[in-house]
Amino acid sequence: MGRLVTLEEYILKSQNKFPGAKGELSQLLRDISLASKIISKEVNRAGLAQILGTAGSMNVHGESVKRLDLFANDQLIRALSRSGSVCMIVSEESEGVIRLRQSSAKYIVFMDPLDGSSNVDVNVSIGTIFSIYQRISHEGDEPGDMDLLQPGTRQIAAGYVLFGTNTKLLYTTGLGVTEFTLEPSIGEFFLSEEQIRIPAKGDILSVNEGNRRSWSPELKAYWNHIKSESPLTTRYIGSMVSDVHRTLISGGIFLYPESVKLPYGKLRLMYEGNPMAFLVEQAGGVASTGSMRIMDIVPTDIHQRVPVYMGSPANMTQLLSFL
Repeated sequence: MGRLVTLEEYILKSQNKFPGAKGELSQLLRDISLASKIISKEVNRAGLAQILGTAGSMNVHGESVKRLDLFANDQLIRALSRSGSVCMIVSEESEGVIRLRQSSAKYIVFMDPLDGSSNVDVNVSIGTIFSIYQRISHEGDEPGDMDLLQPGTRQIAAGYVLFGTNTKLLYTTGLGVTEFTLEPSIGEFFLSEEQIRIPAKGDILSVNEGNRRSWSPELKAYWNHIKSESPLTTRYIGSMVSDVHRTLISGGIFLYPESVKLPYGKLRLMYEGNPMAFLVEQAGGVASTGSMRIMDIVPTDIHQRVPVYMGSPANMTQLLSFL
């Protein structure tokens, strides 16, 4: 076994692949990893630290906010503020845009600080999702909507951190998907896999079956088909990071479709749909709304919702033939 490569070493080495790179993005990724280590430590001791349970407030989406949500949100904002390379942050936990003092900085970060936090109190795996864009406006001007409302194809980097039996960080800068695993005894992320590829076909379908009565006729037809003629095993955790990670590694499909109750879907485009679509596509998979590529959507709102269908290419081809 060769020498273990740390996340910082890997990022610095990868930086050389981008002509003219000045190190801001590398520093930004390192800052996100630092916040992730702090969050991971707190997740693992949450019960003892008495930060489980709700904070007694609701976020912009009308969802109950967990104490750990607020902790994760605060740690990431602090880390991104320190980098000096971020001018604006959009978080699931904040209704408006968080504008940082360094308004001339070049990057905008979208994030879901603690995806699947409804699982926190029952000790089920959760995660953090992030998406990074470069501003379009001149760096001397005040950043605005044109910088925020960019399609997913313009993402500079995206990734997620999975807090489970161990803590994993996966990210892409458009050159494939790389995975790192945290060694908690020394507080360091080490490279665990390069160029992750999603299996061409899988046998796991990840969806909340409880909503199927309100699905479209087309999706119900697909469901009936796979249950009778092309059986798939259903697995659903209720944390997008956890469900997509399993799909990425084992193959199959993850979906959170539109429904009568949620005509535009439930997941948010900018900090759930786009970053996960970027990762899935970079691993050789397909990510769609059911009618178009997720990353081609031109957003109209920072908290815009979108139906999500993503996974192995063979499975997605079959699914989209029904839709």
